[in-house]
Amino acid sequence: MKRVNQRSKILKLLLSSLTFILLFTIQISAQSGNAENGKKLYNANCAACHKLDARFVGPPLKGISEKRTKEWLVAWIKDNAALRASGDADAIAIFEEYNKITMTPYPNLSDQDIEDILAYTDDKPVEKAVEDKGVATAASLGIDSLQVVTGKKIFSANCAACHKLDAKLIGPALRNIADKRSDDWLKSWIKDNAALRTSGDADAIAIFDEYNGSPMTAFPQLKDADLEAIIAYTSHADILEVKKADTAASDNLAKVDPIPWATYLVILVLVLLAIWVYFISKNEFLKLMTTIALLLGVGYISYAAMMDIGVDQGYKPIQPIAFSHEIHAGDNKIDCEYCHSSAKHSKTSGIPSANVCMNCHKSISEYNGPVTDEKDKAFYDGEIQKIYDAIGWDKEKLAYIEGYEEKPIEWIRIHNLPDFAYYNHSQHVTVAGLECQTCHGPVEEMDEVEQFSPLTMGWCIECHKTTDLKVESNEYYAKIHEELSKKYGVEKVTVAQMGGRECGKCHY
Repeated sequence: MKRVNQRSKILKLLLSSLTFILLFTIQISAQSGNAENGKKLYNANCAACHKLDARFVGPPLKGISEKRTKEWLVAWIKDNAALRASGDADAIAIFEEYNKITMTPYPNLSDQDIEDILAYTDDKPVEKAVEDKGVATAASLGIDSLQVVTGKKIFSANCAACHKLDAKLIGPALRNIADKRSDDWLKSWIKDNAALRTSGDADAIAIFDEYNGSPMTAFPQLKDADLEAIIAYTSHADILEVKKADTAASDNLAKVDPIPWATYLVILVLVLLAIWVYFISKNEFLKLMTTIALLLGVGYISYAAMMDIGVDQGYKPIQPIAFSHEIHAGDNKIDCEYCHSSAKHSKTSGIPSANVCMNCHKSISEYNGPVTDEKDKAFYDGEIQKIYDAIGWDKEKLAYIEGYEEKPIEWIRIHNLPDFAYYNHSQHVTVAGLECQTCHGPVEEMDEVEQFSPLTMGWCIECHKTTDLKVESNEYYAKIHEELSKKYGVEKVTVAQMGGRECGKCHY
């Protein structure tokens, strides 16, 4: 009897230890941020306006979690306007301090993403001042970084259609244009170049003749402050480019692992527990229950693994060109159906040809958006060049190369239904009025597109069961809907009740 009690005590001790380890693991995992992932998120979302150790467009972010609570930072990053509207004094003070410039909200970032960013800003060692390396900073040169950022916005809205910084487009390249002309001359030229030519200015007449008598659009609505900001941007645009971190600094980054050792520890405890049950314990009932639990566990894992065969959710192949939907559909707000035009009237959505790309990229040969350590400006410029190499476009002459043998861009297909399953894009996009994101997820946030939904039969049927039939402006559906609503005793009929659950609708 004493032996049985002793074994029971050992079993209770092991179970208590296992429970403690599991709770400890969950707590530590929940509290930990992944600084490595935080660095990527920081570079992709924050680096355009923030530095870690110096004021830029926004405040420095080194050790920011020591100044604000995590809850406040999450609310600020996700929707700073809402936080100000709530009357938060700190949010209003920051807004006022930085000239009422609204920070871009990031509702797409999860709490864990923000936790990772904070882990990076906390763990990142303070880099040596750039002056120590013999290079002057923007502050030491007296450059107003806020003015440069403002100038970039005005340049993009008014000048970018005809000018680039480093290459001739419709007009000349404008980087460091202030080194060639005086500020007063540039202001007069931008506001009303025709009046400047009429005054007999030799430089204005020479530029007009050089560009075949093509007059530049006048911008009398721009104030002197706007023009000064544009000139500042053309002179100091380089300070907005996120530079690659030094290798040494990267090596010093604290790499916070998502604690894989905890998983191994739990497995070890379970193995030891099983060994004790089968080889030390004399309790036959406990052995029986452990065996049943193991069989059920193995069966469950095996069933789940078999059901995942052919389900490619998360599939993200490397494409021949690093096309970013985040930049095109997200930042530039290009409608999905502009590129995938056949989705409205065809079974398939179609892959856009290079000619569709060239509608924009005849004029856009350089990338001027935010960059990361992994993908800098040269990387994106190189990807645009791949389109030119495929179709035969000379970006210097702004013309197609005569006799050029075009090379197809071999895109890799991501979404692929089985041959025995019928799916029609037009039926869902045009008739049902579904948004692309319903099936493809938030593509406007994807740098690299992946399969978002499982695209299984159960997933499709569940959608049909929960989606109400769209009957507006459709007499045929309206009549059937009226009859079926009476039959099922409901106000609105779902797609499944209309026949969207019949086998022959998708398999024939």
